[in-house]
Amino acid sequence: MSANLKSSLLYEQHFRWRAGEITRLEAFSDAVFAFAVTLLVVSLEVPHTYAELAGVMKGFVAFGICFAALVLVWKEHSLYFRRYGLQTPYVMFLNSVLLFLVLFFVYPLKFLFTFLVGEFTGGRLAVYHPAEPPILQQQIPALMSMYGIGLAAVYLIFVLLYRYAYKRRDALELNEVESFITRRSIYDHAAIMSIGLFSTILANLLPARISGLSGMIYWLVPVYFTVAGSVFGKRQRILAEAGRRRMSAKPSH
Repeated sequence: MSANLKSSLLYEQHFRWRAGEITRLEAFSDAVFAFAVTLLVVSLEVPHTYAELAGVMKGFVAFGICFAALVLVWKEHSLYFRRYGLQTPYVMFLNSVLLFLVLFFVYPLKFLFTFLVGEFTGGRLAVYHPAEPPILQQQIPALMSMYGIGLAAVYLIFVLLYRYAYKRRDALELNEVESFITRRSIYDHAAIMSIGLFSTILANLLPARISGLSGMIYWLVPVYFTVAGSVFGKRQRILAEAGRRRMSAKPSH
């Protein structure tokens, strides 16, 4: 491996990764995420008949959505530990709570998206039986609340992790751009947390027959990141360019 390639693996754009080798904490966390993905699988047994195989394949779409949701959380988790390399007791505690939440909310996540995919496709793309409704209308607010509270709790942990890193920016020797990216990460995760709480509140305020509409609130997530990406991205590029100019202005020895 060339020196340039090896060096590039330790960085992302505008952020120097401070972590070294994969730690036992990260390895343990990866194992927990892998186990959570295993819990999403429609069936752990190999189908013995075509009918069983067809039933398993019906869960493909719901599994894909849940898998993508877990990958996003894993990506954020991995990025945090690569960026800062923090292994303090407080970080270990927050990480443990995060892993607990991921495992605890796997089944509500799977149930919700199996139900939604079944509703939208009439059971064609989910293990779903309209003749035997998996949930009563009056139970939908509770289901939406489970998802909203779980989402909010997961991203609250990220808010606390990034806030902790930002408070230790001097010890971590974060430059101006890295400090800005850390602040931005706090805002981004707080936004997702707030949307989850807003959806939960709406699910409990709306009449039960239309409480499922509270899920439409989650379309605010891409709207937020589109706007924030434009505003924060511009500011980040300005700070990065200013940093490059300062570096180039320094006299060489």
